[in-house]
Amino acid sequence: MMVLITYDIVTKNKAGAKRLRRVAKICVNYGQRVQHSVFECSLEPAKWVEVRQQLINEIKEEEDSLRFYFLGANWKKRIEHVGAKETYDVEGTLFV
Repeated sequence: MMVLITYDIVTKNKAGAKRLRRVAKICVNYGQRVQHSVFECSLEPAKWVEVRQQLINEIKEEEDSLRFYFLGANWKKRIEHVGAKETYDVEGTLFV
């Protein structure tokens, strides 16, 4: 399934900046950054449970927020990209 993960982390102090880096790192490990705090993640249900819990464990719920948008199996028809930032096919072959 395709999940769009967005977050807003308060960075008024060093602890907030550290939370922001940790949340971003988790998201990078599971998906493609499409905006500064927006990630497209193609996940199996078990991986979804894993990444969701990791993110919830990192944030401070009274200050930060996470939003998850479920685009489902036909997600390719629901995404339109205009502009310069290159993307890759999250379901295609990845060469490292």
